[in-house]
Amino acid sequence: MATKPPKGDPVQDAPQVAEPQHAAAGLPAIGHTLRIAQQMGVKRTVLTLLSVNQKNGFDCPGCAWPEPDHRHKAEFCENGAKAVAEEATLRRVTPEFFAAHSVADLATRSGYWLGQQGRLTHPMFLAEGGTHYEPVTWERAFDIIGEEITALSSPDEAVFYTSGRTSNEAAFLYQLFARELGTNNLPDCSNMCHESSGSALSETIGIGKGSVLLEDLHKADLIIVAGQNPGTNHPRMLSALEKAKANGAKIISVNPLPEAGLEKFKNPQTPQGMLKGAALTDLFLQIRIGGDQALFRLLNKLILETEGAVDEEFVGEHTHGYEEFAAAARAADWDGTLTATGLTRADIEKAMAMILASRRTIVCWAMGLTQHKHSVPTIREVVNFLLLRGNIGRPGAGVCPVRGHSNVQGDRTMGIFERPAPAFLDALEKEFGFAPPREHGYDVVRAIRALRDGEAKVFFAMGGNFVSATPDTDVTEAAMRRARLTVHVSTKLNRSHAVTGARALILPTLGRTERDIQVGPNGKSTAQFVTVEDSMGMVHASRGRLEPASTHLLSEPAIVCRLARRVLGEGSRTPWEEFEKDYATIRDRIARVIPGFEDFNARVARPGGFTLPHAPRDERRFPTATGKANFTAAPVEYPEVPEGRLLLQTLRSHDQYNTTIYGLDDRYRGIRNGRRVVMINPEDAQRLNIADGSYVDLVGEWKDGIERRAPGFRVVHYPTARGCAAAYYPETNVLVPLDATADTSNTPASKSVVVRLEQSATD
Repeated sequence: MATKPPKGDPVQDAPQVAEPQHAAAGLPAIGHTLRIAQQMGVKRTVLTLLSVNQKNGFDCPGCAWPEPDHRHKAEFCENGAKAVAEEATLRRVTPEFFAAHSVADLATRSGYWLGQQGRLTHPMFLAEGGTHYEPVTWERAFDIIGEEITALSSPDEAVFYTSGRTSNEAAFLYQLFARELGTNNLPDCSNMCHESSGSALSETIGIGKGSVLLEDLHKADLIIVAGQNPGTNHPRMLSALEKAKANGAKIISVNPLPEAGLEKFKNPQTPQGMLKGAALTDLFLQIRIGGDQALFRLLNKLILETEGAVDEEFVGEHTHGYEEFAAAARAADWDGTLTATGLTRADIEKAMAMILASRRTIVCWAMGLTQHKHSVPTIREVVNFLLLRGNIGRPGAGVCPVRGHSNVQGDRTMGIFERPAPAFLDALEKEFGFAPPREHGYDVVRAIRALRDGEAKVFFAMGGNFVSATPDTDVTEAAMRRARLTVHVSTKLNRSHAVTGARALILPTLGRTERDIQVGPNGKSTAQFVTVEDSMGMVHASRGRLEPASTHLLSEPAIVCRLARRVLGEGSRTPWEEFEKDYATIRDRIARVIPGFEDFNARVARPGGFTLPHAPRDERRFPTATGKANFTAAPVEYPEVPEGRLLLQTLRSHDQYNTTIYGLDDRYRGIRNGRRVVMINPEDAQRLNIADGSYVDLVGEWKDGIERRAPGFRVVHYPTARGCAAAYYPETNVLVPLDATADTSNTPASKSVVVRLEQSATD
């Protein structure tokens, strides 16, 4: 069993288990939302939640799902309310808290306990050899960072990480500072999530973003949702699927686990939805983990073999590489596909009938497709599938990678990327008058290696929880402890604050819910706003309404500007002080550097914002190397699992968003008051002689021969695909090898970890 938590930290390894549910949202979602919102206070709860995702309000700090043009007064979901409540909470983490809790003590606490302590109020500093964080002035904090960066032998010894929560304005300034300093070391959370999507889409259609808008989902004839759990991870997507169904769409769900939200949605915004609900999935394909490429390859073969099924006009005019792709697709065989997918021939034939009956098809996916060794070829095969029938650049059709974190897509648009395009760097050089570095920088995995090997010495994180989000936990934590300085810009405590370099800083920042007042050059205080980009390329303003949690907070743009002035000094020609005082001046520069943002300030002032251009969607123009959409023909891959082992995927619980743990329940899966569970198929459990309710250690097996162990997990017999298992991250990130990554994208392969189960010593 796992070590017992300190006093006051809830036990998380003794969960209660009931039957999984078969519908999402409804009255239970409302009740849970109201309970968790209590930490904001009654009045603040009403004022805050009614501003979430409104045209004159603030963007939800949770997922990146787009807002409809006509919005409900309660345009938020249960998990969005949780995210808002944790940011707008009345709980505070003050210097007195840090005096009472050493860093060693904090390191023993769970992520849940740390997050529940509340909002950070003061800049805090951990001196070399110190045991406790102590308060520090902002001026001294920037001096410390300046001292460490100045002492580096090269700017490439610094790493600047970014979470998707960062606004467009802050992200643009952050990458500008890093590049003016002289490095492209700009890893971000995309490296761990949708990097595979961007890699595959950039090669095949010429832009690394989805090609559909919200209204396209409403117009679709068929929506395939693959490797995604909208009920927990993107709950507002269920409303779009409900509307699509009402308009006549069919839905195919492709996933190793049945997910309640895709079975039935009880829309809490309508009386009928609450009472009756809407069945969503017409066909559930319970696929074996990692079998998606094989499935889409066979579907493509069947399309090619069906007379009149290929859109020959589209293929002839707009695509390249068809013959090579077609030859590979025709070689697909039923036996190999059924082995790879675990599906039956009847399942696939039913799906094929629905595909042929659809003129407008959308494929949506999330990390179930992006976190495997063969993720990029899998997504390329999805693109092949859509190209064959002309389903890109047609209303109601296209590719729809569903981004998980608010503005993670916007950060990339703003230049947060370790491998920037030459045209972007050219535009920066022309606008700001310095020569940006051209050498590629570190992504997340390479940054960890650099810290581990002593090649990087300063780690600066703009948001996020790097230590908990990354793979190979023991390796990552040891790497972080080798740094000279670790800095985290944060709103709340998390595990990364307890795993530090020789020196460490915590810099508290404003949240999305809070007013951002800056003093302009005329001495007048002016309310600022920031902007974000959603998962479908819509850019809109976000304006906080609440009084800041502390008078000692700085906004993210202000932190970057003051850091740049301290580190770059008088030699910088960039008007950092002007940018801090007036964010409109930042947007003016973005407009001159990044295509699609022309007249930025005027366009974002319109209610609802504006849509970024997307050549494949808007013009059926594909800005690839060939000038056309590219068919591809990669060998089919899928994970092979030795006898007596299972294939584990890491996933979120319902009371979780990324590494933020809101509670200890996973309501839809029937798991309460605990997180250390492993879900396995009852037939696999019988074969392995593992009883329901017993406790096991999960032992990862990989080609390096290193044993990676996650101890003390309760076995839950669950209707997963045969041969597959599932458990929550970050608890299971320890099992994901640092070097087990997706080809091309280098994304950690967190959805296909070979494990054996060993009885826990104390079971």
